[in-house]
Amino acid sequence: MSRRRARQRSLAPGAKVWSASLLLLAFTTLPIVAILLRVPVADIVANLAEPEVRSAALLSFWTSLVATLLSAAFGLPVALILARGDPRGNTVLQLLVDLPMTLPPVVAGLGLLMAFGREGMIGEPLRALGINLPFTTTAVILAQTFVAAPLFIRSAQAGLERVDEELEDAAALLGANRWTIFWRVAVPLAWPAVLAGLVLAWARAMSEFGATLLFAGSYLGRTRTLPLALYGELESNRLDLALTLAVISLTAAAVALVAVRLTLRRLDYLAD
Repeated sequence: MSRRRARQRSLAPGAKVWSASLLLLAFTTLPIVAILLRVPVADIVANLAEPEVRSAALLSFWTSLVATLLSAAFGLPVALILARGDPRGNTVLQLLVDLPMTLPPVVAGLGLLMAFGREGMIGEPLRALGINLPFTTTAVILAQTFVAAPLFIRSAQAGLERVDEELEDAAALLGANRWTIFWRVAVPLAWPAVLAGLVLAWARAMSEFGATLLFAGSYLGRTRTLPLALYGELESNRLDLALTLAVISLTAAAVALVAVRLTLRRLDYLAD
């Protein structure tokens, strides 16, 4: 047993700590249980055939997947800069990466409109070229990427920071260039954290609501994702469909969390 694991066991919470935690645990668990108990499995299966449910689920899944891939493609170089650059020089960059995670979703959506809207900083020149982004499926992907990319970058950065730089130095001595070292040494060793970042980014993209509503609107088959469809069904007093959409979202979130836990355990195993 490693020293760290032995210390964790010696500091394990006792009965008093668990007793003090029960109130908050019950508070966070009760709403989820209430949703699951309210809708029968047979109703969920039947509601899956509804066009609104299928359209929202399919749109959410594929747009969130594209947003996750974009987050990885453009976020991995940022994570490398943050992991290997001067911490003092990266302060502003770290702030810019973290800021979307703390912004209210409506502010994020308004910012996207001001930047890419028809009269926005970039949107107006794009409109002159015949490209309109707001209230399109592309707008959904952009909103999801805006809120999901920081989660991927943070996770990938943590994984790259844990890579032993002596291994990279050894590869350099053997004649490997920076590109080869990054893809053949750093990324494979940081892969559990990178994978965890991908899952977290996907889950965040799936749950995005405020920025999507403001920047993309809610149009069936084009921009109405699972959260937007759920809200719309509640406004239409169709609680059964709203609960079905909620169960789908809960299932996706649960799968994402289990996947993250498994990858983080793998990361801890490699560290030991």
